Amino acid sequence: MDVSSQMLTFVRVVEAGSISAASRSSGQTPSALSKQISHLEDHVGYRLLHRTRAGISLTEDGQPFYEKCRAVAEKVQEAEELVLAFGAAPKGQLRVATSVAFGKAQLIPALPRFLELYPDIKISLELTDRHVDLEAEKFDAAISYAEQLTHPDVMTRRIMKNERVICAAPSFIARYGAPNSFEDLENFNCLRTSNGIGRNAWRAEYEGVTHNVNASGNFEGNSGNAVYMAALAGLGIARLSTYLVADKIASGELVRLFPWYTQQHADVAVNFPAKRNLAPKIRVFIDYLAAQFQKG
Repeated sequence: MDVSSQMLTFVRVVEAGSISAASRSSGQTPSALSKQISHLEDHVGYRLLHRTRAGISLTEDGQPFYEKCRAVAEKVQEAEELVLAFGAAPKGQLRVATSVAFGKAQLIPALPRFLELYPDIKISLELTDRHVDLEAEKFDAAISYAEQLTHPDVMTRRIMKNERVICAAPSFIARYGAPNSFEDLENFNCLRTSNGIGRNAWRAEYEGVTHNVNASGNFEGNSGNAVYMAALAGLGIARLSTYLVADKIASGELVRLFPWYTQQHADVAVNFPAKRNLAPKIRVFIDYLAAQFQKG
């Protein structure tokens, strides 16, 4: 058996917790597995495992070697999944995370058609405004603002043009009036987001000049959706995405303040692991979102 096969065997033994457990899952005898590990140890020149009656544990040298072997095993698994997917319809569970506001207003209404097109895919959706670690939490895709992407091992594809706008309910404006300038927002009750770094530092551009205001007020919500509902209720002035409030502004339920100011850099993107060969279920989901939401 070659060294690469022995490395995969090594990973299976470590993750099974014992040679006997790995034997039961692999269909090989314990002596055969033990011999493969011994050959691998001879090849690398140091002991990889402590063997006891209770099972096995990694040696100090074995730990970093296991991590490298594990990375190889993951690549092999990806290749196997790709080969199995050739010629087959996309299928399997698709784990997706998105913000509460985007999920309720945009994504969920778009899912029926997607699931009609791909009946063998099952969606597991988490609505959350917290930061999501795709790799650590085993998500297949996460939808967020493109500006939030900072991880080098994550790919992104913009799926929707979006702008943040300042707005308030007519009932709030009737009681308290409207600010005369962007800076005048400091004198009004502004609705804050409680769990987003930088989300309460409002900025806008007009004729090449950037204006900044630190939103402050007597209400904050842990999601954009909570702030949206508070704005509709007349609690204060909010900064919200156009995908969420455009219809309410058109109907008059919300009034856009300072429409001549622009607040860009808020496009919506789908993020996914930076793997060379994406599973078909992820690829068709990304393509569907782009076709569904991109305009222009």
